[in-house]
Amino acid sequence: MATSAVSAPRGGILDRERTVAKAGFNRWLVPPAALAIHLCIGMAYGFSVFWLPMTKAIGITASKPCPDVVGFATLFSTTCDWRVPEVTVLFTLFFVFLGAAAAIWGGWLERVGPRRAAAYAACCWGGGLLISAYGVSIHQLWVVFLGSGLIGGIGLGLGYISPVSTLVKWFPDRRGMATGMAIMGFGGAAMIGSPLANILMNHFKSASDMGVAQTLVVLGIVYFVYMMGGAFAYRIPPAGWQPEGWTPPAVASAQITRNHVHVRDAHKTPQFWLIWLVLCLNVSAGIGVLAVASPMMQEIFGGMLIHQPGVGFSALDAAQKVQVATVAAGLLALLSLFNILGRFFWASLSDAIGRKATYFTFFGLGIILYGLAPTFAHSGSTILFVIAMCIILSMYGGGFATVPAYLADVFGTQFVGAIHGRLLTAWSVAGIIGPTVVASIRQAEIAAGISSDRLYDVTLYVLCAFLIAGFVCNALVKPVDAKWHISAHDLAEIQRAGQTDVPATGSFGIGMGGFDGAVFVAWALVLVPLGWGIWMTLQTAFKLFV
Repeated sequence: MATSAVSAPRGGILDRERTVAKAGFNRWLVPPAALAIHLCIGMAYGFSVFWLPMTKAIGITASKPCPDVVGFATLFSTTCDWRVPEVTVLFTLFFVFLGAAAAIWGGWLERVGPRRAAAYAACCWGGGLLISAYGVSIHQLWVVFLGSGLIGGIGLGLGYISPVSTLVKWFPDRRGMATGMAIMGFGGAAMIGSPLANILMNHFKSASDMGVAQTLVVLGIVYFVYMMGGAFAYRIPPAGWQPEGWTPPAVASAQITRNHVHVRDAHKTPQFWLIWLVLCLNVSAGIGVLAVASPMMQEIFGGMLIHQPGVGFSALDAAQKVQVATVAAGLLALLSLFNILGRFFWASLSDAIGRKATYFTFFGLGIILYGLAPTFAHSGSTILFVIAMCIILSMYGGGFATVPAYLADVFGTQFVGAIHGRLLTAWSVAGIIGPTVVASIRQAEIAAGISSDRLYDVTLYVLCAFLIAGFVCNALVKPVDAKWHISAHDLAEIQRAGQTDVPATGSFGIGMGGFDGAVFVAWALVLVPLGWGIWMTLQTAFKLFV
């Protein structure tokens, strides 16, 4: 009776039971499914493409201001154009609700499985963009915030963590590489979405419309379809499955636990909060640079960017400043590219050298580069400065991609998705700390009369101090005390819940092989648009060197 009751998948099409892989499934189909999700939600990084058009929704050729409409009233005004500081609040909402959603629903995701979480993420992110499109069309900023900020932010959180637990279970032999492949999509999404949004806005633009609402509708539909495709491609391995021919490494040599910590206990351990600080400090330093990359490049190097050495930024005329801004945009393009490449490179390297050593590299190398960056700037070496910033941003992205595998090493794989969700609150905090610290120091330096070419010296040294603190926190991470480990009996009960009688044996893709036609199509669907985005980014970056 009991056997027949579980002999076939039960429940609805989104239920966890329906996603357990059958023998013969190729595990290399899972990373492109995860990429399909992240290449959509990562457009949150590229939303700046909408800021200026949104501030001219009424005036069209120029923003129509209303000096008497300020504060809360701007959320409901239909006669005045929004200002840049008002629309950029959306960027903060994205990452606040991403962290909150990941923390709140991480445990739920582990129970219901990645397909349901990713499908809900598709509804929230795609639907949120449609709601924002409506808000733009009726010129109601509160509707835009509700759509993309709140509802879309929840979609960001669910979509971001949906593949983590699944990938580390499918790739216990390549945890870092697997999560790096997926999470690199979040960093690279803006390279696709931003130029695509520009093309769409130019297509829909008219004498009376900036084309923002129509563009959001198209993106919302496209992202929903892509994300649902990724959601239905998700499969989870049967309990106890391991790659054929793979033997788990010895704990003593690899610093990878074979035990598991329950999500309800993880935050009670010092290891959780140390890794929380490791991520927060690494992200705070990186996002601080990212927040001011363009003005920093312009103000430090000024005329040197347009082959006029000795001419400071303040001495440039309006036309020259436009030229300088165009060149500095090349730096942003390069930083975006290194952000995505770093996610895959560093996460993959962590499989060889270990997660703790990888973070030591982030902090050690980062301390050196942040410390030398002012020297590079004072010497007028744009090349050395750009190289330093690119490596720094590669480690910023690498930190995101490596931390899920770090958590799996320390807390086990059973609840890593939920634990990762709670850890992402560090990102939300860093998203406030980094830009706030950088902006405050910059304003204080301006008030003190510091010249533009030395405006960021103190900032870079403070960010260097962040990394020193992160280095210490990483050094303090030790194996979790055995009292927090789930017992073998309880673990068996947890793994049995929601599973079918699919045997944990069979060909699910072996090692680095398993290539077939389905894998080729799946990867093409994500790599072709990603390749187009990289090409568009390289064209922009080229302006930095001509």
